[in-house]
Amino acid sequence: MLITGGAGFIGANFVNYTIENHSEYEICVLDSLTYAGSKSRLDRVLHRIDFVHGDICDAEIVGPLVESADLVVNFAAESHVDNSLDDSYPFVRTNIIGTYTLLEAMRRHGGRFHHISTDEVFGDLPLETTEKFTESTPYNPSSPYSASKASSDMLVRAWARSFGVAATLSNCANNYGPFQHVEKFVPRQITNLIGGRRPKVYGTGLNVREWTHVDDHNAAVHAILSRGEIGESYLIGSGNELSNRQVVELVLDLMGFAPDAYDHVPDRPGHDLRYANDTTKIMTELEWVPRYVDFRDGLAETIHWYRANEWWWQPQKMAAEARYQARGQ
Repeated sequence: MLITGGAGFIGANFVNYTIENHSEYEICVLDSLTYAGSKSRLDRVLHRIDFVHGDICDAEIVGPLVESADLVVNFAAESHVDNSLDDSYPFVRTNIIGTYTLLEAMRRHGGRFHHISTDEVFGDLPLETTEKFTESTPYNPSSPYSASKASSDMLVRAWARSFGVAATLSNCANNYGPFQHVEKFVPRQITNLIGGRRPKVYGTGLNVREWTHVDDHNAAVHAILSRGEIGESYLIGSGNELSNRQVVELVLDLMGFAPDAYDHVPDRPGHDLRYANDTTKIMTELEWVPRYVDFRDGLAETIHWYRANEWWWQPQKMAAEARYQARGQ
């Protein structure tokens, strides 16, 4: 199995999960180690994998790795919406050109391809409704990030239909859990409190997200790899819908602070209102169910991890907060 982006947050958790639960795979990780990638996420398993420091846009590196793999799982992506608003080019390059490079290698060499994507490609849903995204929801991306991921999804579908690439695709709700970069919403709030800073909430904080533990996401990907139908896409989620304000207030409660001990900061441009995934297809066809059905339990475990692993996230914190401060956030 070739895992691209395997030193990133979700990818590295997938590598660790796979080694613990699916030891039949021999694993090679390809990662360019941008600011968001870290080999330290793989410290426990480096002796059991091959690691290649390289760029998925580099066909000379990608070709031989794909040729030697039976299965390619593509986690490699630029994924932070705020960064895409500041500079969209890295998102176009990695998410679109990188996916194209992988697909061309798959076209030449064959094998199975699974593409990791996001529910943000669908745009957003109204607040105060029960409407959810489905696999047939039209794409309507709002940010440069989600537009680049929508583009990569379309490439996967086109290469599957036009060239017979044996591909599957998944779109997951917001992830949380160990080893997530501190620029992201949940770890930013947790590490702010650990460091004596007040949490920050965009705008009114009423925007709603569905929160899925990274281990549940990765278990779902393995369900697709083992039982999914070639050419199909699957939505992954937990059913845990909370507003940003509710998430921050729960973090404050779990960490022993007053529920109103946070600040509002200016909203970001084009901020999507609500995401929610209908997971009927993956739950009925592939018999997958999330383990972390109670967000409070998963969040408590995540808080414990960040408290116990300050050595890992502290070097990132100053630079991440400086970027937010420059935006007035």
